[in-house]
Amino acid sequence: MTAFAWLHDAAMLSIAIGAASALIIAVDEIKRPQMMWIMNAVWPLTALFGTVFTLWAYFRYGRATPKHDAPNHHGMTHQGPGGDSGHHHARNQDRSSFPVKVGKGTLHCGSGCTLGDIVAEWLAFLAPVVAVWFGWRWLFETKMFAVWILDYVLAFTFGIAFQYFTIKPMRELSAGRALVEAVKADTASLTAWQIGMYGFMAFAHFSIFPRFLGIGLTVNSVEFWLAMQIAMLWGLATSYPVNWWLIRKGVKEAM
Repeated sequence: MTAFAWLHDAAMLSIAIGAASALIIAVDEIKRPQMMWIMNAVWPLTALFGTVFTLWAYFRYGRATPKHDAPNHHGMTHQGPGGDSGHHHARNQDRSSFPVKVGKGTLHCGSGCTLGDIVAEWLAFLAPVVAVWFGWRWLFETKMFAVWILDYVLAFTFGIAFQYFTIKPMRELSAGRALVEAVKADTASLTAWQIGMYGFMAFAHFSIFPRFLGIGLTVNSVEFWLAMQIAMLWGLATSYPVNWWLIRKGVKEAM
């Protein structure tokens, strides 16, 4: 047992709680699908790092009314037998306070970042040549910086895709126009999220773990993913005010 076995155990517990929270939400969404289908992915993905806090937010602010009809082609749910099932959920959303709507919008952004970062980190770990393509050894001495570029590329790709499937049905835009609006809506928000995440991961990589704990961070360790969970919370904090401004200005849709 190492001197910091408690950290290993804490990391395993935190990751397990995140996975369990995501599973609970995903199972609940089977009977209570979100009005916008993309939110069915947003809540479980963000629960991976938000753990019980995301779980609480989902049941408090994000849970949909039970529905028996499948989502229509616009991504919205059909009305139930009473004629107002989808509208009932919409009214619940309308009653959400502005800070809550901003929080949902920030989580929406963060879900793309989360998925992109998970894929990028494991891809660069399993195939190190990918990190070389993005600058490791010929541009950056530290592999982490090259992986960050890959992180951003994939996070941006997923984030814009998630935003596209929100804006297109809500505004009933053409595919091309919806893509342009998605880029406008999510670029600043996503960048702010990644800055917060990168900032903490750099601090963890260069200071906290080697200097205070005497260990390094590697992708195949639970300690790395515990640090990533915390980093995502920093991303949430740095992206939240940007989302507030974007939604207030009408650049981004309120969730």
